[in-house]
Amino acid sequence: MFIEPPVPGDPFEVSDAETMLNYINPEAQRPQLVSIFTKPGCPFCAKAKSLLSDRGLEYHELVLGKDYKASFLQGVAGTTTVPQVFINGQLIGGSDALEAHFSA
Repeated sequence: MFIEPPVPGDPFEVSDAETMLNYINPEAQRPQLVSIFTKPGCPFCAKAKSLLSDRGLEYHELVLGKDYKASFLQGVAGTTTVPQVFINGQLIGGSDALEAHFSA
């Protein structure tokens, strides 16, 4: 059982998933949070999605022209080229950069 220290105020002050996971198994590997900006029909996007799937990584796909405008991608990644992959909030870049990231 996960037991929290008694503190005044919010009884759920430390009840978050990371705290509980650290308590239960500090050696556990955290799931990676992956987002990818794509465009329909983009071969580089298909390559990046394949690289992620081959690694067993689930990802959230953000489709430009459907869900988001290129200006949104420009503000987030500093570019309008696709794909743009983010892992745990860190910009990795396009499919070649993703391949290099996995090779390192």
